[in-house]
Amino acid sequence: MAAFELTRGSSPVILAFPHTGTDVPADIRARLNDNGRLLADTDWHIHELYAGLLADATTVRATFHRYVIDANRDPEGVSLYPGQNTTGLVPETDFDGKPIWNTGQEPTEDDVARRLAEFHTPYHAALAAEIERVKAIHGVAVVYDCHSIRSHIPFLFEGRLPDFNIGTDMGRTCDPRFEAAAFEVAAAAAGYAHVVNGRFKGGWTTRHYGRPETGLHAIQMELAQITHLATETPPYAYDTGKAARLRLHLKTILERIAAIALDLRP
Repeated sequence: MAAFELTRGSSPVILAFPHTGTDVPADIRARLNDNGRLLADTDWHIHELYAGLLADATTVRATFHRYVIDANRDPEGVSLYPGQNTTGLVPETDFDGKPIWNTGQEPTEDDVARRLAEFHTPYHAALAAEIERVKAIHGVAVVYDCHSIRSHIPFLFEGRLPDFNIGTDMGRTCDPRFEAAAFEVAAAAAGYAHVVNGRFKGGWTTRHYGRPETGLHAIQMELAQITHLATETPPYAYDTGKAARLRLHLKTILERIAAIALDLRP
């Protein structure tokens, strides 16, 4: 199966979707236990949520599920959040800390190496190629990394997660104007909570690509799934009413980011 789906645009903004894929090769699916086969930690419907919000945006979407290999983790296996509960390059558990593999069939080092070559590397090669193409057009590029997660996951964080979680690795991954734009729109969105660099400060994608001194900026948006799903439990149905309200704010964020990027062109 293809590791990614790509749509090319002429905007300076690239939307990345590392966690919306649900494809699992048959040999890998056979090793997942009943809990793992639920694929519960999917970023459900996020590519649908963002569809059409920004004219001419490039999109790069991983088609494989994060249980195959996580496209937003360091290929060397380094933890994003040392000392905190999280999941790794090839997860051993779900976000509740429960095993996802049949006993004795957990992925080996050879499995990880093969999945890096077949899935993780092609996805990031495609993303890197689009970054270079967009930078060649504009002299600047912005990777906007699109995510969602359940609003209550005690294994990962206490209490309820804010609706908008903006991550820039404490301002290191982008020009401050991008962070400010996302913050201002989220702060003005009535009925929604927001935070900047809270529990989620930006994953490996944001931290790896975000080099503002080179004209390459990256920002992560982690949305609480209650903002656009009917429920955060199976069948994880998309709520078109909730999504329509949220899309208005996301559209404003993306349009402001695109405008800032154009202003930053050399």
